[in-house]
Amino acid sequence: MSLLDCFCTSRTQVESLRPEKQSETSIHQYLVDEPTLSWSPPSTRASEAIRSTNVSHYELQVEIGRGFDNLTSVHLARHTPTGTLVTIKITNLENCTEERLKALQKAVVLSHFFRHHNITTYWTVFTVGNWLWVISPFMAYGSASQLLRTYFPEGMSEPLIRNILFGAVQGLNYLHQNGCIHRSFKASHILISGDGLVTLSGLSHLHSLIKHGQRHRAVFDFPQFSTSVQPWLSPELLRQDLHGYNVKSDIYSVGITACELASGQIPFQDMHRTQMLLQKLKGPPYNPLDISIFLQSDSRMKNSRSGIDSGIGESVLVSSGTHTVNSERLHTPSSKTFSPAFLSLVQLCLQQDPEKRPSARSLLSHVFFKQPYFEFL
Repeated sequence: MSLLDCFCTSRTQVESLRPEKQSETSIHQYLVDEPTLSWSPPSTRASEAIRSTNVSHYELQVEIGRGFDNLTSVHLARHTPTGTLVTIKITNLENCTEERLKALQKAVVLSHFFRHHNITTYWTVFTVGNWLWVISPFMAYGSASQLLRTYFPEGMSEPLIRNILFGAVQGLNYLHQNGCIHRSFKASHILISGDGLVTLSGLSHLHSLIKHGQRHRAVFDFPQFSTSVQPWLSPELLRQDLHGYNVKSDIYSVGITACELASGQIPFQDMHRTQMLLQKLKGPPYNPLDISIFLQSDSRMKNSRSGIDSGIGESVLVSSGTHTVNSERLHTPSSKTFSPAFLSLVQLCLQQDPEKRPSARSLLSHVFFKQPYFEFL
């Protein structure tokens, strides 16, 4: 499928952050020792071709988004020597506090260490003066939250939710197997490529359970810059008590993200922060698909014994030069029904007791993911 026709501009010379030899430091050694921002890209065919730190080799097409609390601009670009479309994240380091620089460093370095097709890969990292450039694969469908805003304001269909969540949870399972808690699992951190590959991003909040060679049972660290991600955070993480939290905290976030994808709304988003915290920490059992959680939104969801869901939409990034698929298929029914399997998945993930939530690995075997696969791209 043809994605984009690019008309680009060029920039200037850069300073490379890539050392002559690849670092042998392990993921967990990095998390303990916090080395400098130096790395080599993964040895894949595409990344081997796109190692250039010459800024003139990248032609910027259009800004397609912002990130990192609006400090980073995200651009569609072409790598001119190969003609490959890439995504370039550009951050002004002078505007970053020390804490944000550490978070940025963590995301860049950990992307190098992790080796999984459902975890976002950075191909090349370099600086242009005070600007950090990060080159990564072009994800033609953008993030799941972008799809919601553009094409599915009332929520996605079950087959689409199934495909997106399954890939993201596979990436999450990989992180958990490596002793890491993501702590920022949400739709805006789930990216989708032109061929339907789903990858999990947002590694700047990640925390390791392994310190000094030992795996701890719980974490007591509260993530920096957590205000924007509070709707997705688990009760035990927000509680900050002596029990701490572990990887099951991410499973709670999976449940909130499932509701986000299903409704087009973020649970608790319009609630006052104090009310949201009380609802999660002390309130009675709640259903995030209920209208009271979304407040200003219209809840059109109802249980269905049949499990039948209508319509699968298709979409691509909206910008000048893009080709979109048939708009007649880009719709969400005004009234939606969700299967018992989907509701079961949500309820399991949102158990108040983290020990009652499934692991990411067992979640992948849930009946919701065992239903017939529907190709949506």
